[in-house]
Amino acid sequence: MREENGYSFETKAIHSGYESKEHFDSLTPPIYQSSTFTFSSVEQGGKRFAGEESGYIYSRLSNPTVSVLEERMAQLEQGEAALAFSSGMAAVSAVLISLTKAHDHILCSRGLYGCTFGLLDMMQEKYHIEHSFSDLTSKEDILTMIQPNTTCIYIETPINPTMQCVDLSVVSQIAKEKGIKVVVDNTFLTPYLQKPLQLGCDLVIHSATKYIGGHGDVIAGIAVGREELIGEIKSTTQKDIGGVLSPFDAWLLIRGLKTLAIRMDRHCENAEHIVERLQSHPKIKKVMYPGDPKHTATESMKKQMKKGGGLISFELKGTFEDAKKFANQLQLISIAVSLGDAETLIQHPASMTHSVIPEEARKEMGITNELLRLSVGLESWVDIWQDLEQALDCI
Repeated sequence: MREENGYSFETKAIHSGYESKEHFDSLTPPIYQSSTFTFSSVEQGGKRFAGEESGYIYSRLSNPTVSVLEERMAQLEQGEAALAFSSGMAAVSAVLISLTKAHDHILCSRGLYGCTFGLLDMMQEKYHIEHSFSDLTSKEDILTMIQPNTTCIYIETPINPTMQCVDLSVVSQIAKEKGIKVVVDNTFLTPYLQKPLQLGCDLVIHSATKYIGGHGDVIAGIAVGREELIGEIKSTTQKDIGGVLSPFDAWLLIRGLKTLAIRMDRHCENAEHIVERLQSHPKIKKVMYPGDPKHTATESMKKQMKKGGGLISFELKGTFEDAKKFANQLQLISIAVSLGDAETLIQHPASMTHSVIPEEARKEMGITNELLRLSVGLESWVDIWQDLEQALDCI
């Protein structure tokens, strides 16, 4: 896939942000496992702290291995700069705190990850930063929900776990007219399938724990955007709150990025096979997948997404007990709350990732007790389907 400038995405994912000659000709970026860096003189140290000379000071502020990851992610998202964090929630927290102050308002997409919902509640309770929810489906709806003190629009698309999509170009156009920043959680699709910055959004966030890492062995977060915005977050909330990524975890993500395009193609291909079979199964009430031609978000998907991704949500015909029995009967597929790993994973949002959200709010988001979220892995889709089918036969 040829990018607008320079190399293709797949090539950038392997090469960008790193020059081996600057690192003793090491083909693979080294792990600079150092908490601090020495100065040749007091004068040099003073210049670096004053911002008069580039260079490393302390790994909470910047680190050579982490810098490679940040430069690579910025290029893949086609942004100016990036920041790496110790978790996806560290990235979300740093960005939202940086963009708001007491008595501001955040407008959010209707569905949100449970911990993001919890963070917003805490910000409202402790710091009087309000939030509200909108479907963001039309210009009229968005304009109605924007308040005089709205400083940020925070969007998940596709929304976790209902897979609804938000038209980012429409939201960003309105926000730009109002001087409001748009932040998009792009975890589910990665920059390989969707580039919110190219649609006019200001910041992109990833739980890099998921597809960016891809192997279930690292916790991390990423934020990408304009250099000015990223610089402000770096010098304030990231520096002072301190949710920074370790060099070793950065190295794991750099390794994961090298196969991102290949993995995402396989995730999508497998998901499409599973969606087709779930839709025709008599015990399935509803299937939610952005790449499905029957999905209500098809037009938005065509405008801003390359493919539908590797996440499927579906509702069973039956009860909460049936949903539990089905999941417990699975043999190949593991019950776990993450996603984007090589392994296929399933979870029950109402009692797991979104349990912190009050029941009435969950219902408004479309999260029922019969809803399950499936992260389709890299195994043979035939084996994945056989496991799902045998579990469905047991309810």
